[in-house]
Amino acid sequence: MTLSGLVVPPGEGRTLATPAQHVTFKVTGEHTRTASTFEVVVPPGFDVGAHTHGRAEELFYLLDGELEVLAFEPEVRTADSWRGWRSADGKRAVRATPGTLMLVPPGCPHAFANVGSRPARMLFQVAPPTYHETYFEELMEILGAAGGGEVDHAAIEQLRIRYDIEQITPLRHDAHDAGARPEAAPTP
Repeated sequence: MTLSGLVVPPGEGRTLATPAQHVTFKVTGEHTRTASTFEVVVPPGFDVGAHTHGRAEELFYLLDGELEVLAFEPEVRTADSWRGWRSADGKRAVRATPGTLMLVPPGCPHAFANVGSRPARMLFQVAPPTYHETYFEELMEILGAAGGGEVDHAAIEQLRIRYDIEQITPLRHDAHDAGARPEAAPTP
């Protein structure tokens, strides 16, 4: 028996794209029992909303651009926005730049948002594999139906319940609400 690994060249992999998010599947449950790996382009104005996973562990590694990120339990969970959250030991959201890594264990509230004026690009890994792959497929259908407009929050809430995700603050995509940070340009 010959053993072979997997090499995925730049720009390769199955891609799902909407105005709200661009996801390329790099490693899936077809390839590994350990973790699915995606390359995600986060457009200006996209906020995934604070949420938790009951079983999944996630890893985010910022390749290009800038994101606001958070991975801690806040003193108070506010329902509208996570951006002002603070932990009991003083943690706050962080401005992530290329090379920033965020590891999120099951049950930990986390979020990311692109408040800049340019897309950000990150490597995203989730264990165990497969369930997040089908979650992304269904999420992209909902976001694609919005066409860059108002997101169907009820549909996203039902989707996330099916995939063991507790949504704490809403997912948002408003390209017009992004701040001006021209230095946050990703490389293609």
